[in-house]
Amino acid sequence: MRHAGPDALDQLEPVIAEFRKMAEIKEKKRGTFYHRSRGFLHFHEDPAGFFADLKTGDDYERFRANTRSEIAALLRAARKALAK
Repeated sequence: MRHAGPDALDQLEPVIAEFRKMAEIKEKKRGTFYHRSRGFLHFHEDPAGFFADLKTGDDYERFRANTRSEIAALLRAARKALAK
């Protein structure tokens, strides 16, 4: 599974825009977000679809990011991780 390239990030732009609204994180590179000085979120593309790696504690957790419900779950998990 590889990191999302420019075409994949174009397709993920509405999702990425939601993360840009979160004041606690900063986008260092398109589609790659940091919380404080640590990696927080980045995206992958695969024949099976899009995925996001989200730092939910000490490690990253992989989330599918293809359907509205998957994206909603990703956003909820991100907000929960930031609230800790």
